[in-house]
Amino acid sequence: MSLTFILGGARSGKTAHALARARQLSQGRLIMIATAQALDAEMTERIARHQAERGDAWTTIEAPLDLAGAVRGLAPGDVAVVDCLTLWLTNQMMAEAQIAPVVADLVEALAQSPAALVVISNEVGQGIVPDNALARRFRDEAGWMHQKVAAAAGRVEVIWAGLPLRLKG
Repeated sequence: MSLTFILGGARSGKTAHALARARQLSQGRLIMIATAQALDAEMTERIARHQAERGDAWTTIEAPLDLAGAVRGLAPGDVAVVDCLTLWLTNQMMAEAQIAPVVADLVEALAQSPAALVVISNEVGQGIVPDNALARRFRDEAGWMHQKVAAAAGRVEVIWAGLPLRLKG
């Protein structure tokens, strides 16, 4: 098992970097585990564009809520990119899930996976304190989740303006 965790801001180059990293690691299936949900026309278009950019070499698994289950379904030799944890966290919060247990379950699944994993998440804690309770809770939950995933990862990188900075591994 290898777990690479990639953090960065919106449009920082996280996905391109993660896909390149996955191709480097690949000796078997290339899998995209997508957490986004096409709830409006713009998101439907965005998802279609991402799928087209990846091409036919990638198998897509949709896991807007059961991300741990999707990770547990991977096999040795698989290389999977998870895009992204903050969308998954949003889905969990909108479903009114108990966040601590689902994050703990996910981190356990990531740590025990026989596949090589490249996990993407948005760093949202670098800005101002949000002006409402839900946004502050999201920021806090994301920060705590990131700490747990980073602790489990063998490699952690942050992407700034398309440039990777290795923090661990």
